[in-house]
Amino acid sequence: MPKKSNRMDRVNEELKREIGKIIDKDLKNPNITGLISVTKVKTSPDLKNAKVYISILNSKSKKNTLQGVKNASGFIRTELAKRVVLRYIPELVFELDETMEYGSRIDNILKEIMK
Repeated sequence: MPKKSNRMDRVNEELKREIGKIIDKDLKNPNITGLISVTKVKTSPDLKNAKVYISILNSKSKKNTLQGVKNASGFIRTELAKRVVLRYIPELVFELDETMEYGSRIDNILKEIMK
């Protein structure tokens, strides 16, 4: 398996930062509620596709919020093109990242065991 390049790490970090800003500041969809964090971006080596992992906290409905973000992917991609200098702006695929909740659940279980 080839070693992942430093450039891909920088591209992923830049995309993560900018997508987070766009979701936080520019999306005006009433279905998108709660705190949304971009936890990770995995870009394909040809920069044509990117999986964007988001964490949703304090939302009325995670399902509706995730669907709202998915529906806004075209807008997010357009905004990304204005902010990031890349030959290709990748097609964005949003996935729910539940690692924070999983960690919180494990933490609560451990606290119960310690009592």
